[in-house]
Amino acid sequence: MAGLPFDQRDGEIWYDGAFVPWADAKLHVLSHGLHYASCVFEGERAYGGQIFKSGEHTARLHASAEVMGFEIPWSEDVINAAKEELLTRMNLVDAYLRPVAWRGSEMMGVSAQDNTIHLAIAAWEWPSYFKPEERLKGIRLDMAKYRRPDPQTAPYKSKAAGLYMICT
Repeated sequence: MAGLPFDQRDGEIWYDGAFVPWADAKLHVLSHGLHYASCVFEGERAYGGQIFKSGEHTARLHASAEVMGFEIPWSEDVINAAKEELLTRMNLVDAYLRPVAWRGSEMMGVSAQDNTIHLAIAAWEWPSYFKPEERLKGIRLDMAKYRRPDPQTAPYKSKAAGLYMICT
């Protein structure tokens, strides 16, 4: 799904408790989350202006952070309200939302327990990958030669970035 690069889009992103211009939502290249995958995220869809299973996604975001050894400093209620307001502010009805939490740049090292925990939520229009007439013909899938990590690698249902990358 090619299009305008994400760093060149307009709108707002909820970033550490405030709505900021899309272009101003940045992190430093030496953020722990980038180098050590100490980040967690959710991928959510909104249909007709309603976020599908929003509360369940936010609960899993918090649970995934716990698996990674950090606590997101915003409650589930605050995050859910931010997602709703973001949809409204971005004037989106059918969209994709990406809440992501990560350890900041105060320390670079495997153990960075005192790093600041950040949270951002972005939302953008995300139409179907397939034209309606193509979907009616059926969709083909390919199977990757790679396998996911063993389920015992991390607790079930956590969305840690480092383990998720195998799916790319």
